[in-house]
Amino acid sequence: MKPSHRYFCNEQCEYFPCHQGVAPQDFNCLFCFCPLYFLPACGGDFVLRQGVKDCTGCTRPHRPGGYEEIIARLRQEADRTRDAGHSSSGSGSA
Repeated sequence: MKPSHRYFCNEQCEYFPCHQGVAPQDFNCLFCFCPLYFLPACGGDFVLRQGVKDCTGCTRPHRPGGYEEIIARLRQEADRTRDAGHSSSGSGSA
């Protein structure tokens, strides 16, 4: 893949590839830290270890199509948050 706003690969990173299961030529480093990490049900493959997510087995942000999946989920969460704000009482202004 060619570098763009949807993809970049940092083969010089000391951790590259940080997850197994994606071919090095397809590995997307754009979301090095997954923006879905803080969602309890992020849709990725993780294990809780002493209350902390271990995403070692997750390739979602790094595989082909991962960018589109992540952006779609972020849009869903933004819509959900916006809709929840509209349903609550008050104007939300200080």
